[in-house]
Order: sequence, then structure tokens, then C-alpha cells
Amino acid sequence: MAFQSLLYDAYERRLLREITNQGVIPRHIGVILDGNRRWAKAAGFDTASGHREGARKIIEFLGWAESVDVEVVTLWMLSTDNLERDPKELKALLGIIVDSVKKMAGSKRWRLQLVGDTSALPVEVAEELAKATDSTADLKGLQVNVAVGYGGRQEIAQAVRRLLARRLEAGQDLAQAAAEVSEAEITANLYTSGQPDPDLVIRTSGEQRLSGFLLWQSAHSEFYFCEAYWPDMRRVDFLRALRDYSQRERRMGR
Repeated sequence: MAFQSLLYDAYERRLLREITNQGVIPRHIGVILDGNRRWAKAAGFDTASGHREGARKIIEFLGWAESVDVEVVTLWMLSTDNLERDPKELKALLGIIVDSVKKMAGSKRWRLQLVGDTSALPVEVAEELAKATDSTADLKGLQVNVAVGYGGRQEIAQAVRRLLARRLEAGQDLAQAAAEVSEAEITANLYTSGQPDPDLVIRTSGEQRLSGFLLWQSAHSEFYFCEAYWPDMRRVDFLRALRDYSQRERRMGR
């Protein structure tokens, strides 16, 4: 095991040198934390154990991102579809998410922001998440978007409703408002308003789809699909994703 550890350390250092030499680090990384349930099943554990193990991985991952000067990380912790799961599993999952967000906030290392429709969450859960994230508002450094109760289609629909309401409040009629809506205005009303779009989106567990994650913002993102389940993701997997990203030619739709 010691020899294997030395090999991994040497490989990680080599990857980091390659990435550093390229000089291309994504400003914003979106992460689809997939595979907690399958990890638990494969290990013979209950589902909640998989979610708890996945929550522990988050702190580790943020440390990796911080170490290479990533500016923003968006963590998809709970989708709107997840809200339809078995009530018993959902209750346990929400408790794990709250504990995880409190731990992130308590570290005083990162500035947290809730991303999602918190009105779809139990009131006490939404309040605890808001309290934890608000406590980090004055912190500097890595921005961490905590996507809970998040769906990409819902985000876009909400952004359009918000901007139309603002235009109507300003005295415009609906026809004028609809005629003048621009892409920039929709962008300004998204949850991630004011942040750079994700340069890189990582999904674990081997699934190769976005499932509605950051639909608007990921128009020009690069995607990296990691075979490991989220609880099993290693720093070497993260560095491989960064190396792959650094070697791509980003044309931004041109």
C-alpha cells in the first residue's frame, strides 16, 4: 500500500506539472455529484450511508479546487426531481445536506450561495440552509454555489418571470416587455447572476448527460465524465479532468 501511495503521489505531481505548464485553469467548475446510491448498494450499505460518504467528499473536493485557484464551484446536491423520492430517504438526505452546508460554512474558508428554488423545500430546511450560507457572505476566496432544489428548466422559467415582473413594475406593458427581452437580461436574472459561466462541468458515476444542470450557463462549457462514483472520486481524477480541459481547444461556438 505504501508503494502504491508513492506511485499515486508521483503521478499526481506529474499531472499537476502538466496542468501548470499549460497555464489553463477553469474559473468556474460545475459538479454533478452522482453515484452516492449506487456506491452504497455496491458496498452493501444503506442509501443514507452513501449520501453521508458523498457529503464528506465535498470538503475534500473544494480543497482540491482551492489549491489550483478555481474561483467558483457549483455543487449540484439536490435536484427538483430528487424531491419526488421516497419521503423517508428524502428526509434523511435533506438532513445530510443541511449538516454538510453547515460544516462548509463553519470552516470559514468559502463564500456560500444557495442556488435553487428553496420554496420547494421544507421550511425548516430552507431556513437552516439560508442561515448557514448567509453567515459566509463577508468571506473572500472560493465562491461555492450550493444547488439544492435545483432544476435548469425551472431556473430559466423563473428568470423570465422575474424579469417580466420587473418590467411590468416599471410601467411597461407585456407586449413591449416581451419584445425587448434579451439574452443578457435573462442571464442577469439567473441564480448565478454576476458570476462567470462554468468553463468545465464534471459528472461522476459514468453517466454522460447533464440532466438539466446549468442549462443556460453551460452553452459553451467543456464536459468531463468520470467513471468513479462521487464518494470514490480521488484527487487524481480531479487533476485528470483539469488536464483534459487544458488540452482542449475552446472555440466558444465560433
